Amino acid sequence: MATAKKAAPKAAANSKAKTSAKAAKPVVKVAPKKAPVSKSAKAIAKISANIAKLTERKDKIGAEIKTLRDQRAALKVAAAPAAAAAPVAPKAKVAPKPAAPVKKAAVKRAAKK
Repeated sequence: MATAKKAAPKAAANSKAKTSAKAAKPVVKVAPKKAPVSKSAKAIAKISANIAKLTERKDKIGAEIKTLRDQRAALKVAAAPAAAAAPVAPKAKVAPKPAAPVKKAAVKRAAKK
């Protein structure tokens, strides 16, 4: 049994030697491989990104249109009282145009028929 007691400390020493040897080596981490992505999934992601960009542009343009409409409405409201305050001059009557002279050739053709 004496040999069994001596063997146990050697085994413990060996395990300590192995762990210290592992610790002395520089640990190189291997980057995990990315999971394979299907072509359709990539295309869907790309299209979704493009849709998001276009939606953002649409919202920005919509906001600009709204501000311009508000400005236009404000200008119309400001112009309406000014137009009402200005004296309205009576419109001059426009003389009707005289009838176009009838060409003699057209009259002769109509008479022949």
